[in-house]
Amino acid sequence: MKVDHKHARNVSDLKLGEHAILGALRPDSLYLKLLEMGCLPGTPVCLKLPGDPLCITVGGHDLSLRVEEAQCLALVD
Repeated sequence: MKVDHKHARNVSDLKLGEHAILGALRPDSLYLKLLEMGCLPGTPVCLKLPGDPLCITVGGHDLSLRVEEAQCLALVD
């Protein structure tokens, strides 16, 4: 899935309880870490707890991410 990272919404933009589908991951130093934690393109995601760190449900598991990390996860429109 191709995503324009300059204009794409990312996980840190989600509202409490909002569901979305993960698109591409921004390639940087966190790329492999996020993949290993189950953040794969096409996976449903839901924001459980806003803030920094925030908590998302991805692949049936709760995951805490810093806002900086969440901004690496683009969403599909």
